[in-house]
Amino acid sequence: MRNKLGMILGLVLLITSLLTGCGAPNAANQPAAQNEEKAASVDKNNELTVTMLNVGQGDAILIKTAEQTVLIDTSDLDEQEKLRAELEKAKVKRIDKLILTHPHADHIGGVEGVVLKDYEVGEVYDNGMPSKSKIYLRYMKIIKQRNIPRHALTAGEVLNFGGGVSFKVLSPPKEVVEKGSKSTDNHDPNNESVVGKLIFGNFSMMFTGDAEQQAEKVMVDNFAGDLRSTLLKAGHHGSKTSSSAAFLRAVQPEGVLISCGAGNDYGHPHKQTMKKYQSLKLKIYETDLNGTIVVTSDGKSYKIKPERGDAQ
Repeated sequence: MRNKLGMILGLVLLITSLLTGCGAPNAANQPAAQNEEKAASVDKNNELTVTMLNVGQGDAILIKTAEQTVLIDTSDLDEQEKLRAELEKAKVKRIDKLILTHPHADHIGGVEGVVLKDYEVGEVYDNGMPSKSKIYLRYMKIIKQRNIPRHALTAGEVLNFGGGVSFKVLSPPKEVVEKGSKSTDNHDPNNESVVGKLIFGNFSMMFTGDAEQQAEKVMVDNFAGDLRSTLLKAGHHGSKTSSSAAFLRAVQPEGVLISCGAGNDYGHPHKQTMKKYQSLKLKIYETDLNGTIVVTSDGKSYKIKPERGDAQ
């Protein structure tokens, strides 16, 4: 009798244990689902926005992450009002990082009259090259007066833009900066441009300043495996001096964004360059045709939304 009772009790305990075990995953699934929802919310909040501002014949590109606002270049001296209007439209309150690719007026023209005048700037980065340009000299004077930290960027450095976004510097080489920083003579500003790859998860974008084929060759030789990017900011406003075949093969972009002014005196973008882009079947956007161009990404996919028109 005792053996029978023992067997019955054993069966009851076994059934109870099995039932409890079957219920355990359901109880555990609830917090897991909540965690997934939280993770999705974080991913959404960490959206990256890259805006090529419509500032005429010059460059000004705004990058917003979950944590920082970054501005690369400040357009031309005679396009300051366009820059001011674009920054206001983008609801910029503070610029955490200002990157000036090189000291040509169509890239640093708005640094004094707009950016340093209207906004608090956390820190500035440039190519470390001295210049006789009056705009550049005033820029240097102002940041020194305000104790704004300045850093000369060299190939291999990585900047943290927050929210999981990084910026890997690919040019100019360190030895070029060290040599060039000693004198204002014998400079090639375009080929000394700061070039960097913006990285956010599976999305990336190549920022080229006005780097020409000479600088592109050095990057292909030194960083061939790191150049591949989802999108390309056309070098030198789509000039024939940039976008070499070797560089385009290394970058393998899906689309290209060109900053240029309508009817500009330089004929940018040049027909030769456009044919290269078209032969690669790239989605092509131009500020002179499309206005302000906004790229958004969650680190997995991306969208390009022009102010008007569509890709060529």
